[in-house]
Amino acid sequence: MEVGRLPLSASQRGKLISAGYTTLASLSSISPSDLARDLQVPESEAFEMLKVAKLGCGLEQPDKHTAIVNGAQTAWDILNEERLLPRITTSCADLDKILGGGINCKEVTEIGGVPGIGKTQLGIQLAVNVQIPVDCGGLGGKAVYIDTEGSFMVERALQIAEASVVNWSSYSELLRKESQACQVEIQPTDILEKIYYFRICTSTEQIALINYLDQFISEHKDVKIVIIDSVTFHFRQDFEDFALRNRLLGGMALKLMNLGKKYNLAVVIFNQVTTKCTEGSFQLSLALGDSWSHCCTNRVILYWNGDERNAYIDKSPSLRSASASFSVTSGGIRNSASKHKRIRVM
Repeated sequence: MEVGRLPLSASQRGKLISAGYTTLASLSSISPSDLARDLQVPESEAFEMLKVAKLGCGLEQPDKHTAIVNGAQTAWDILNEERLLPRITTSCADLDKILGGGINCKEVTEIGGVPGIGKTQLGIQLAVNVQIPVDCGGLGGKAVYIDTEGSFMVERALQIAEASVVNWSSYSELLRKESQACQVEIQPTDILEKIYYFRICTSTEQIALINYLDQFISEHKDVKIVIIDSVTFHFRQDFEDFALRNRLLGGMALKLMNLGKKYNLAVVIFNQVTTKCTEGSFQLSLALGDSWSHCCTNRVILYWNGDERNAYIDKSPSLRSASASFSVTSGGIRNSASKHKRIRVM
């Protein structure tokens, strides 16, 4: 049960969510004094809030004598299921290759890199590519794009959509020549209509939206990718309490993982870089610290290698460490042809 559904005042629910207490489980082991400190409310008020939470927990718990644990699978079933998981192409063959065919559904993939490396461009490309028709090997789905930085440009999305329609039509024509059914009758404007865009301006809005996504996707079950660009922006400012920040981020990551598994969709989170001091030397690394690095299934680092953009698989339970070059063109993400030199991420 979500904290937002408890019979508390709107102000109390807002304070709980802002402090990272988004579910009843997060309130199950905290004391009234600790909750009062986190919410900056009187201890008596915190006690009453915990009392309401316990009542809500009792309402949602089944009788302990009849509770049954479901969901057991054999390892063989899991392996076959993973082999059949749909993937979303990046439009770069080399990048798809190291990703095992593209961005995997049911997983949370973190992609980080320096400014200008192409994170937003890749996000827009994925929001377009998730709509490739099923007959042409795609998912035929829709995208949720969460923009925390204001970097999403609808004109750029239209440009990538126009290039993609041309590519899909060419591929469709090739399949028809080979007597395979694939008919593409999509207009660029149709593609834009299938990207649900959310502009987020504060960390509180970001947390609230993540909590709302379950309901939104249950009403829009053709959504097959959720993109957050970037998860970092609002959590690098005004957070002196790093324990609170880590708790909030961990809660968001858990909700996103559950969304991916529940609705069989891909979650792509973009991250920024920061300067890290290691053994007396400074180098660039992804932001939010070591605890955040364990919150995602896969981690991909984008970096400059001379005049070439590269992607490196830094962490994955199923993909080996490998790198591939890619390029950002007027039509979107493509095979490498870069001409611009930038800083390399270590």
